Amino acid sequence: MIVGFIGLGNLGEKLAATLLRNNINLIVHDKLKKNAVQLIEKGANWEDTPIELAKKSDFIITCLPSPSISATVMETRYGVIEGISKGKIWIEMSTTSKQEVSRLSKLVQNKGGFSADCPVSGGCHRASTGNISIFSGCERKVFEKIKPILFIMGKKILHTGKIGTASVLKVMTNYLATSNLISCCEALITMKGEGIDLAKTFEAIKISSGNSFVHETESQVILNGSRDINFTMDLVLKDIELFQQIADERNIPLDISPKLIEIFKDGISKYGDRAFSPSIVQRLEHKTGLNVQCDGFPEKIEDYDEESLGFEVVLKN
Repeated sequence: MIVGFIGLGNLGEKLAATLLRNNINLIVHDKLKKNAVQLIEKGANWEDTPIELAKKSDFIITCLPSPSISATVMETRYGVIEGISKGKIWIEMSTTSKQEVSRLSKLVQNKGGFSADCPVSGGCHRASTGNISIFSGCERKVFEKIKPILFIMGKKILHTGKIGTASVLKVMTNYLATSNLISCCEALITMKGEGIDLAKTFEAIKISSGNSFVHETESQVILNGSRDINFTMDLVLKDIELFQQIADERNIPLDISPKLIEIFKDGISKYGDRAFSPSIVQRLEHKTGLNVQCDGFPEKIEDYDEESLGFEVVLKN
């Protein structure tokens, strides 16, 4: 089995490294070869073009920053689709739209291949240890073929149904995470204004009904001051706009989602599109003159769970 991996940003490099240390025969490609240096040193093979990578791989994984970049990598003259042949499987791990992954899937199918959209959730720190969660939208027979790969890269794997369903669920979960991030920012700065100790505020939330995954991770790097969660404002905006698009297509009137889009557009205009997403708290800090920082919190989040083989999450009857 040969796996080709395209897209070696923060997330992609970590997922690819997980495959490599589990003895998968790996071929890699990225726009910048320097992003692949550490993987090559550890045994990965390099290909200069997506088409050659696809020709030499049984499974082709793409993990890219945006739907437009993914489309370019797939469809250009030297793209993945030109290298697809009968039986090969394309695994899209980028966060994209249902329409786009379905469109590209049809092009792969026309070449005799199969497709699965498999976005991840849980943060780069969990991708580093193979403990991230993965949604998988594809035919069941395709899922059975890609399970061994997904079980290496992730811990909890959910087969969501047909192609595109995983992408829909992914942007929904990112919408929820973004909502929670904004509410955590507002909670922390309000307690700061009230004069409540921020370390005690963190613990109060953690042991209460207000706790969440976002609080246990992103609130820590907010309080540290680094705001480094390995996820940037432009990616947040892309994801919540994709979620809003789903609601608009179904004529579902949302109240919170449009406000989140407004907040992050404002944050990008002030701090730049590559600012870490928890830096959105600076909007409130600058408006109030309050500083939401506290000693005793880490600069970055690490995953201390032991790496183990993943498993399929099966729904109870």
